[in-house]
Amino acid sequence: MTTPIANPLAKPVTNLIPPKHRSRPPVLVAQRVSGGYQDRAIVREVSLTLQAGEWLSLIGANGSGKSTLLRLLGRLLVPQSGRIVLEGKPIAEFSACDLARVVAVQSQEPPMIPEELTVRQLVSLGRSPHRPWWQWAENAADREMVEAAIVDTDLTHLADRSVVQLSGGERQRAFLALALAQNPRVLLLDEPTTFLDVRYQLELLELLARLNRDRDLSIITVLHELDLAARYSHRLALIQEGRAIEVGSPETVLTPENLRCAFGIEAIVLSTPVGLKVCPISATRSS
Repeated sequence: MTTPIANPLAKPVTNLIPPKHRSRPPVLVAQRVSGGYQDRAIVREVSLTLQAGEWLSLIGANGSGKSTLLRLLGRLLVPQSGRIVLEGKPIAEFSACDLARVVAVQSQEPPMIPEELTVRQLVSLGRSPHRPWWQWAENAADREMVEAAIVDTDLTHLADRSVVQLSGGERQRAFLALALAQNPRVLLLDEPTTFLDVRYQLELLELLARLNRDRDLSIITVLHELDLAARYSHRLALIQEGRAIEVGSPETVLTPENLRCAFGIEAIVLSTPVGLKVCPISATRSS
């Protein structure tokens, strides 16, 4: 008799917020936040919380305002109204350096970088908020954090290569390593699985799950892959036309009615050993 091969993915899903985190104060709170670009409001009166040690994912159709909301939460944009509170203090009151010690943001479009900058040099920039402005040299703790971030993101063999020579997926991991080197308590990631094939998507999300669990890292991600968002996140926030129309567990948010309303699709939602599976059937007809 042939022994069946064990399926490594066939494991129970345990994406509920651990009880020890539920009684702790929220690490990040958005209170009726509106904002966007110039005078145009992309996000409209969004209120949500991020518990300490929680992983919250923002989902929604293209152009719904997910990335704009993430930028507001990370103070890359200033709200037009409402306020954001980080660890009990208005985020506007943090200095740039103090904020960078608490929150790391990985944008969808990383900034331009010099051609000669290596991966290790890029990741080392994440230690800047932890040093006085007059101290340029890394100490032993800095080097340890940088190397740990490089190892965690599987970039050891690329550490001395120029960042501009990396593939899109490798560059994505390099900027994640930069964020991890900051040793933040809150991590905001805008579409971190972009440019990654399925294997590296899973490896990256498993890494984030481990950091969330072992380092008590609070995470907000913008994710397009609904199945992966449901599998790894404690809660989902469904964004439509700049508003959070549903915030809750994957089972609460990923309903056929919500998928029809937010994505314009008819779909069925299946429960599998690794989480919910969204099965699109057809596009809804435009009225």
